[in-house]
Amino acid sequence: MQRRRFLTNSAQLLALGLVAPGSFVYGEGPSEPTGWHIEQFEDKGLAQFTYAILFDKNIILIDPARDPKPFYQYAEAGGANIIAVIETHPHADFISSHADIQRNKKAIVYASRRLNAGYPSHSLDDGDVIKLNRRLQFKIWDTPGHSPDSISIILEDNGKDVAVFTGDALLFGNVGRPDLRESAGSHETQRDTLARQMYHTIHQKFSALADDVVVYPAHGAGSLCGGTVRNVRSSTIGYERSNNYAFKNYTEDEFVTVLLKDLPFVPKYFSYDVELNRQGPVDLAKGLSAVPFLPDNFQPEKDAVIIDTRPAEIIRHAWLPGTITISDGGRFETWLGSVISPGKKFYIVGEQTEKLHSLIEKLARIGYEGHISGAFVYNHPGESPFPVLDNTTFSGSPDQYTIIDVRTPHEYTTEKIFASAINIPLPDLPDRLSEIPSGKPVVVLCASGYRSAIAASILRNNTKDREIYDLGKDVQKYKQKF
Repeated sequence: MQRRRFLTNSAQLLALGLVAPGSFVYGEGPSEPTGWHIEQFEDKGLAQFTYAILFDKNIILIDPARDPKPFYQYAEAGGANIIAVIETHPHADFISSHADIQRNKKAIVYASRRLNAGYPSHSLDDGDVIKLNRRLQFKIWDTPGHSPDSISIILEDNGKDVAVFTGDALLFGNVGRPDLRESAGSHETQRDTLARQMYHTIHQKFSALADDVVVYPAHGAGSLCGGTVRNVRSSTIGYERSNNYAFKNYTEDEFVTVLLKDLPFVPKYFSYDVELNRQGPVDLAKGLSAVPFLPDNFQPEKDAVIIDTRPAEIIRHAWLPGTITISDGGRFETWLGSVISPGKKFYIVGEQTEKLHSLIEKLARIGYEGHISGAFVYNHPGESPFPVLDNTTFSGSPDQYTIIDVRTPHEYTTEKIFASAINIPLPDLPDRLSEIPSGKPVVVLCASGYRSAIAASILRNNTKDREIYDLGKDVQKYKQKF
C-alpha cells in the first residue's frame, strides 16, 4: 500500500471529549494550534484511497482499507493515536477495517444514520459538525447518488473550506455509479432514483464549494465504482467544475441519461461486500488465520471449484485437471470475485506458499477469505492438455471456428475484432454456456489475454465435445487485421 502526504496547515487536537449528536467535539483550548496534515494510502489493486487526518498526535481515518496494519504503523511512527473512523458509505468493492479498528483501538466509528449499521457507531446527519478544536472541524453533508447513505466530509480550517472527502460520490472526472445497490430491491436503491439524487448532489452540494477546495475521493482510475476516472490522486472543485461532465448544464433527465450510459459490469461480490461492511466484518487477522493450508499436490474432492493462480507457463507443465485459471495480476481479486459467487467454496492453488499467502490477503480485501476451503502448492509434473491454435489456419478461415469475445459490451461495440464473434462478457460466461454453438472448435479472446485464459479454463471444464483455444496475447495481431 502506497502513501502520500498532501495538505498541511495549522491545527491541534486537544483533550478527547464527546457531546450531543450534531456537534461532536474533540478538543478546544486557548493554545495556538500547532499543525495538521492529510496522509493518503492507496491500494492499487482496487484503486482505493484511505485518508488519515493527523493533528497533534491523534488520527481520524476516512474509509480505511481491510488491512489496518499500515495505519497502525503510521500512527506508531508518529507517536499518534487512532481515535476515530468515518465511513462515507458501505463500500461495494472492498471490505473496510472500521470494525477491526474499533475493536482493537477502541476508536469511534461514524457513519450515516441512513446506514442502519450493524456495529456500534455514532450516526451522522446532514449538517452535523465534528469539532476538532477551536479552528478545525469536519462538516458532514448527505451526498446520495452512488448510494442512498453516502456522506461527504468537508475539512474546515478557521472558517475556510479546505478539502472535501467525497467517498464515491464525486470522483476524478466522473461520479459514482448509481446501479450497485439495486439488488436490495427498494425504490431508493434503484439506479434511476439514485441518478436523480446524484444530479442534486452535484448541483446543490458540490457546486456550492469554492474552486480551491481539494477533492479527495475513495477511488481513483480503474475502480469499478464509477465509469472512466482520471489517473490522478487529488483534484479541486474548480477543476472538476470545468472538466467533469457531471457539472455541465444538463437538465435532470439529460444528466440521468448520460450517467446511466455504458456503465461497467457489476462483479458478483459487490452486493455481498455492501452488507458485510454494513454489519461489520471480522478482524483481518482472524479471517486469515482460519484459511487451511493443505499438503502439496493435494487432491480436492470431485466437482470441487479449484482456482489455479499460477502463471500460464507453469500450468502448461504441471496441470491440475478441472481448475479455473485466474493468475495473479493487478486485478486478481476483482476477477475472481466476478467469476465466483459470494458464499461458493473454492480451493486456491499456487506455485509457492509465500505467494499463496499474498493472494489470500488480496482475497480478504473483498471478504472472500472465509470462502476458501483450502490452499495448497501444486507442482506435480505432467503434459499440457491444451491444444495450440494454428494461427495460419485460423487467420485464413476464422469462420471455421466459433469465436467468443469475453470483453465488456462497450469494448465489443467500440472495437470489433471479429465481426462473427459472439460477445459473452467473462462474468456472464458460467451462466451462458448454453449459448455457445456446437459443431466447431472454439476460440476465446479478450483485449490482452488475461480474461481469455480464465474463460478458456471455464469452457474446458464444461465443454467436452470440441476443442477450446485461447487466442491469448495474439489478439493484438488480429486487432490490426480484422
